[in-house]
Amino acid sequence: MTHYDFIIVGGGSAGSVLANRLSARSANQVLICEAGQDTPHGAVPEVILDSYPGKAYLDPRFHWNDLKVTTEAFSHNAPDSERPPLRKYEQARVLGGGSSINGQLANRGAPTDYNEWEERGASGWNWDAVLPYFKKVERDMDFDGPFHGKEGRIPVRRVFPDQWNGYSKAVAEALERKGYTYLRDQNGAFEEGYFPITMSNAYERRVSAAIGYLDPGTRLRDNLTISTETQVTELLFDGLRCTGVKALVAGKEQEFRGNQVILSSGAIHSPAHLMRAGIGPAIQLGEHGIAVRHNLAGVGQRLMDHPAIAVASFLHPHARINEYSRRHILMGYRYSSKIGGAPAGDMFVVACGKSSWHAVGEQIATLMIFVNKTFSEAGHVKLASADWRDEPTVDFNLLSDTRDLDRLMEGFRQLAALHLDPALQTAVSNPFPASYSDKVRQVGVVNTKNKVMTNLVAKLLDGPAALRRLLIEKFIMEDFTLQQVLEDADALEAFVRKAAVGVWHASCTCRMGRDDDPMAVTDNHGRVRGIEGLRVVDASIFPVVPCANTNFPTLMSAEKISDAILAAG
Repeated sequence: MTHYDFIIVGGGSAGSVLANRLSARSANQVLICEAGQDTPHGAVPEVILDSYPGKAYLDPRFHWNDLKVTTEAFSHNAPDSERPPLRKYEQARVLGGGSSINGQLANRGAPTDYNEWEERGASGWNWDAVLPYFKKVERDMDFDGPFHGKEGRIPVRRVFPDQWNGYSKAVAEALERKGYTYLRDQNGAFEEGYFPITMSNAYERRVSAAIGYLDPGTRLRDNLTISTETQVTELLFDGLRCTGVKALVAGKEQEFRGNQVILSSGAIHSPAHLMRAGIGPAIQLGEHGIAVRHNLAGVGQRLMDHPAIAVASFLHPHARINEYSRRHILMGYRYSSKIGGAPAGDMFVVACGKSSWHAVGEQIATLMIFVNKTFSEAGHVKLASADWRDEPTVDFNLLSDTRDLDRLMEGFRQLAALHLDPALQTAVSNPFPASYSDKVRQVGVVNTKNKVMTNLVAKLLDGPAALRRLLIEKFIMEDFTLQQVLEDADALEAFVRKAAVGVWHASCTCRMGRDDDPMAVTDNHGRVRGIEGLRVVDASIFPVVPCANTNFPTLMSAEKISDAILAAG
């Protein structure tokens, strides 16, 4: 049996970085275990490479298909009969993880995010300390200077306004009239305004963490083993030292031994691994008959995400996706809510010029607003049972802090008002409150039935205005009209509470923190407190979710901790 220096559990964004950096030292034997399929050079599925991410994101081949979550806020003491409905959660299960199916948005967040990380106990993670690692990740194809890297493994670029589709140009024109400033560089100085979205994409092709960090040259290293279709079922221990893992490799059980095990399975599955190993809140472990190895109250607690809602509208033909780019999101903007305790630029909006892969999706535009600086920290991940085959129970409790609810309600009003601008009225019509409902998910599944059905509906939508209005009201819109939610505050609140979803930025369930913080799970190098030979390196260690899509903060974190591991010898 090969003995490894490092066993990495999860081949997502963080795992891909760690595998590359740790194996760059030839003396290190490195194993990376990924439950999903491989994506080697020359055999990356076309839907993953596509600059438009809609099909990869909805493809069940790349998901943990049994994972379901709740998003609505509710009391932890509420009976099961009062629990909100479960929603499918599209958690990636493929080499590259979320970076293989996500929207390819490559933003970093605000300097205040990382200064808050340090204030919350993550020593050495302030903005000045993390910026070099953000720069190390990227190869910026447009800009240089103090904010940008030019030699990283992930190319980033933008589609500039002269190449935007008609919808993006109309939103920009409306924002100009509202007084917003145009920012050429979203990842430059953190300011309010609208900008071309920075994306992890080169020449209209996705560059996932697996493509960038597990490239052909890296795969040729004799000291790196990439084991895909490998489901880790158990962490192995000698007392309080983690010594390896058990896994099913293509259905066959194997054991792997190592000096260090690094969990990089994401903010849902990393805490589940810990809890099944007896590391977590003692009372919860006892409920499942799991012997307590180490009582760590913070494991699985304070789950966070960015709550979001949307206003959708019918796109007139001239404003739809153009031939230059298949991208659905070309521009966005940020603004300040000025609500108590929120930093500048706490709200974020993206203009989606296409809502799904199918024919109707190409006719529906969406302005989606995120609470980028969220205050809701009442989410949690708990075990459903001690059996590794059972997905954990996940409750996001997205709007548990009313400041998040208030900002989404006000933000929705602002998005609705923007549709009254002459530029948008030329590009779109029939605006309506939108939600990512089960019906939308079902129609979004890539199959022949949905393709045929949406082709038919799309032809009707392009017909007379009266027929279009009827189809949108009867078959696309759900529960609430725009007029209803704008005229009735109670209806608006009900819509926001029901329709708000996270944007797949699960974070913070194994937070870094000080030694005296009872809720801290890891130290500032990802080491699990009270356990030897075990680290967590992924979005679960964030002290608080930053004002950003989480992929680039995750890549940055893995780069930073890789350096710390190598520096320690």
